[in-house]
Amino acid sequence: EGTAGLERILFPLEICLEWQQSQAPGAGLYNLGNTCFLNSVLQCLTYTPPLANYLLSGEHSQFCLKQGFCMMCLMEAHVSRALRCSACAISPRAVHCALTRIGPFQQSRQEDAHEFLRCAVDAMQRACLRGSTDLDVPLEEATVIHQIFGGFLRSRVTCQSCEVVSDSYEAFLDIPLDIRAASSVTTALQDFVRPEWLGGDNCYKCHRCDELVAATKRLTIYQAPRVLTLCLKRFEDITGRKLSKVVEYLECLDLCPYTSQTAGEPLCYALYAVLVHSGDSCSEGHYFCYTKASNGLWYKMDDTSVELCVLDVVLAQQAYLLFYVR
Repeated sequence: EGTAGLERILFPLEICLEWQQSQAPGAGLYNLGNTCFLNSVLQCLTYTPPLANYLLSGEHSQFCLKQGFCMMCLMEAHVSRALRCSACAISPRAVHCALTRIGPFQQSRQEDAHEFLRCAVDAMQRACLRGSTDLDVPLEEATVIHQIFGGFLRSRVTCQSCEVVSDSYEAFLDIPLDIRAASSVTTALQDFVRPEWLGGDNCYKCHRCDELVAATKRLTIYQAPRVLTLCLKRFEDITGRKLSKVVEYLECLDLCPYTSQTAGEPLCYALYAVLVHSGDSCSEGHYFCYTKASNGLWYKMDDTSVELCVLDVVLAQQAYLLFYVR
């Protein structure tokens, strides 16, 4: 269930995970009034190597047939300009003016960086589909955006009476991690894949037993993405209050222990961007980020400011979003 068409590729192309050229970091971004959430996400996307490589190739705009707003064309122009202007700051006005087209955002209000990231990636996904409405879900999951950011989760339910297994699959573009009881990202990932007991009022209807039974349900990563985005859930759903705590994360991450086939080779990812929120709630505070440029050095990017920094500083942050490349 949910696996039909996994091998169908809408845009067959070579996804290069490493930078095609080495250069100094690009431009900082002017804050246009409560736009630090936008600036920090744009910088993280700009320094996502496979996305930047594709956008810098100009392939999308060369064949784009859309009239009016196109998020891929917008990002292509922004990334090209941002990486070319290394000695000054630039304005993200084109993206800012398109906020209401990208998602449910207001131009003068502080927004949540994770929500903007998801909406921006979804808008790029829609742009890749060139406005088509008759595509099935598996085909939508085969765009260049899903080839870069997307993976699949497997949900396995095991009946405790007859031990029959039922699997279903779901596409994902990032993984949200509950950090309330976790001191590290690896601990949070262990919690993410820990089996859940289904019993009492939450029993499972087994198709073999043909009755409600106790069962276990476990999520694992069935198909790992090329770019892994982890969201550390720091904000309460109702109050928006922030959970300020240190959650350890590493420069290199092996995703294999959290996959459906844990006996395979190590699945290694390298950290390339960290997005940070400072403040007490999601409706206030400030966003900035740390990114690894194509020259292999780390930089703190805080609106117009672009400053060289060391890895130890990067790894000491109260991270909100973590970006890893395979």
